[in-house]
Amino acid sequence: MATIRTPLGSPGHVAPLCWSAVLMDGYDAVVLGTVIPTLLKRKEWGITTAGATATATLGLVGMVVGGLCLGLLTDRLGRRRVLMGSVAAFSLFTFLAIFAPNLGTFMVLRFLAGIGLGGCLPTAIAMVGEFSHRDRTSNATTTVMTGYHVGAVATAALAIVLVSRFGWQAMFVVAIIPALVILPLMWRSLPESPSYLESMGRHEEAEAVARHHGLHVERATDEVREFGDPSPTHPATDQRGLRLLLQGDFARNTLAIFVASFMGLLLVYGLNTWLPQIMAKASYDLGNALGMLLVLNVGAIAGLLVGGRIGDRITPRSAAILWFLAAACFLAALTIRLPLLGMYVLIFLTGFFVFSSQVLVYAFTSSNYPPAVRATALGMSAGVGRLGGISGPLLGGFLLERGLAYPAGFFIFGAVGLVGALAMLGSKTLRVSTPR
Repeated sequence: MATIRTPLGSPGHVAPLCWSAVLMDGYDAVVLGTVIPTLLKRKEWGITTAGATATATLGLVGMVVGGLCLGLLTDRLGRRRVLMGSVAAFSLFTFLAIFAPNLGTFMVLRFLAGIGLGGCLPTAIAMVGEFSHRDRTSNATTTVMTGYHVGAVATAALAIVLVSRFGWQAMFVVAIIPALVILPLMWRSLPESPSYLESMGRHEEAEAVARHHGLHVERATDEVREFGDPSPTHPATDQRGLRLLLQGDFARNTLAIFVASFMGLLLVYGLNTWLPQIMAKASYDLGNALGMLLVLNVGAIAGLLVGGRIGDRITPRSAAILWFLAAACFLAALTIRLPLLGMYVLIFLTGFFVFSSQVLVYAFTSSNYPPAVRATALGMSAGVGRLGGISGPLLGGFLLERGLAYPAGFFIFGAVGLVGALAMLGSKTLRVSTPR
């Protein structure tokens, strides 16, 4: 009998551990935004607004690199190793930023942390999807993504308490504390994905983990039966990495998820960055403009919880199309002047659909690629999406500078949502059977 080299873990532990990793990802992804006002006010390292913008952008570039490169490595090295390595990387490099002697070093550390952040999210989604039954993949994906928003909210709450008392460095010290707890737990209790083990020829280990967690091991014959043969000369079971993503129907889906991910994260980052300023231009006071940003993100959490369940009922593809279309409609509706309460309701519904549209694209990706390239597809989707994340704030800033942010800006953001829906309309559900 083969030696079992991966922890079996306990059924029910995988999702909480991955959720915790995504929560830490959410914290580290937005921590810079909570300290930028203090850095600018104190003129730390002589930082200017342009320097702060460059630092934030470099972090996003790191996320692009992490999503693209670590996604490929995940299908080679395994989900477990890459997830733990990503958490260790972004936690460590965020912590080391407190020792940065100058802005250049600080920027490099944010870039390196960004690489870890970019690798964490798609790997966690791949792992959660593979440890859930296939008729619950969408719900598993959207639920784990709530960790990101909880982490973001926790960052804002801690910043209110810590920055004024202990300085901006306290936020970066806090970043490493959860890793000191979570990483040992992952080392001891987080098993490797049985799908990955099977793809690496570690059949007995795959069977042991799958049996322990009540899962079905996805075999090569399953892939051909479920996904079809994407190419008459290159069967799905013989392909790895980028080559399979560009074969047959997979190429069609790859283009769709790239476009939809770009549009989805353009909306997420664009609205999170500029919504308060846009609403201020619409003559709302600062308190209500900030309150609308909070309500937008509360709506996001609700949308994630509901969207996953809908995706499992009508397929992730159909749910993503519906969510993008609804997002486009509610964004366009923000051009209508309503009483304050009505505007808050409209903002909530906008967040409900905008933020989970992108996550339903992840759920579609997780469900419609074979295990051998699933993490690669998720990583590429996240990496291309981060390019949209860079573009969103740039688009919002351009619209504000030109005086087009309100009301025309919401029509433009609505058009972005419509493009996301059209992209998903061009996709195709490939998995045709559901072993249990």
